Amino acid sequence: MPLVSGLVSFGGSIFVLLGLLHALYTFLDIRHPRRIVPDDPSVAAAMARSKVRIARGGTDMWRAWVGFNFSHSLGAILFGALCIVLGANLGALAVPSWVLLLLAGIGGLYLVLGVLYWFRIPIAGIAIATACLLVAWIVYAN
Repeated sequence: MPLVSGLVSFGGSIFVLLGLLHALYTFLDIRHPRRIVPDDPSVAAAMARSKVRIARGGTDMWRAWVGFNFSHSLGAILFGALCIVLGANLGALAVPSWVLLLLAGIGGLYLVLGVLYWFRIPIAGIAIATACLLVAWIVYAN
């Protein structure tokens, strides 16, 4: 059980770290965009001038972009924290094996999104974290 707990907690800690870095980069980009922003500064400027239709003028694309990035960070942090808490309490809780499979599946979904839409550093981290969750489920289920 210590192996499974460690794998789940380690996988979760990678998601927390990636989420925190993403939030930090987003925060730093609010005033001085240079990390998670378009390479062409005119695109960021156009985003700031362009209203979001569904918001009926209530926000622009730049503010929505910042909000999407913060909420994405929060999701990764919360998912990682759930893994860490579950990993730390795995011996004390009667956890069905499908819960660990679900965690690995969520990691797998993040991995698919990463491969399709993101860049190599988060993909590598997510791949390692998901592998940890998958191995934890395999060991736990057998």
